[in-house]
Amino acid sequence: MANQQHLNLLRSGAVVWIEWRNQNPQIEVDLSGANLLGENLRGANLQGVNFNQVNLAHALLVRTNFSQANLSNAILYEAKLIAANLSEANLSIANLSGAILTAANLSYVNLIGANLSSTNLENAMINDANLIGTDFQNANLKNADLSGSQLIRSHLSFANLMGVNLITTNLSQANLYEAELINAQLYQANLHQANLTKAHLGNAFLSKANLTAANLTETDLSWANLKGANLAGANLQGANISGANFQGANLKGTILEDKLELLTPKKCN
Repeated sequence: MANQQHLNLLRSGAVVWIEWRNQNPQIEVDLSGANLLGENLRGANLQGVNFNQVNLAHALLVRTNFSQANLSNAILYEAKLIAANLSEANLSIANLSGAILTAANLSYVNLIGANLSSTNLENAMINDANLIGTDFQNANLKNADLSGSQLIRSHLSFANLMGVNLITTNLSQANLYEAELINAQLYQANLHQANLTKAHLGNAFLSKANLTAANLTETDLSWANLKGANLAGANLQGANISGANFQGANLKGTILEDKLELLTPKKCN
């Protein structure tokens, strides 16, 4: 339950809020359960605030500081979080569907089970984050940094992941059906049992990636770099592998309509 005094101070304006926070840095701010629908909190310092189950749908949160805040179960539907700082925040089971998070900082954030479908996360920093089971369907993650994050069983079907940084990211059992991964960086990424059916991985860098038992049916791997990748047991039926580099890759048990094509020298990326 939100502390009414804290809520009144927040609604008194930026100057009052900043002054009060500077004078009372030791107070733990509790705004849990508050209805802040459509509020303008642009640039506010909300570091460490308890926003559990808060309603921030359609709110203006540009450059707002939510670092280390508790936003679990929060409603951030279509909120504008452009360049917001959400580093180390807890956003587990939060609803961010349709939110704009371009250039936002989500480093070390907890997004387990959160809904980020159709969100705009272009150029966002989401490295080393806990994203297990997170819904990114139809999301725009173009050029985002997700390196080192946990995306186990996450939903990324139809997502725009062009140029994304997924180096050492764990995507085991993730659903990437028809995802756009052109020019994506997947060096040493874990894609064990991932669903990449009809995904677009043209010119992607998959060197030393783990693709064991992955579903790559009808996947576009043209000119992709799979040098040293582990494709044991992967299904490549109908995949486009023209120009792909499989040098040193483990192809044991790989399902492919014409395995001889794999042995043809390819141009290295």
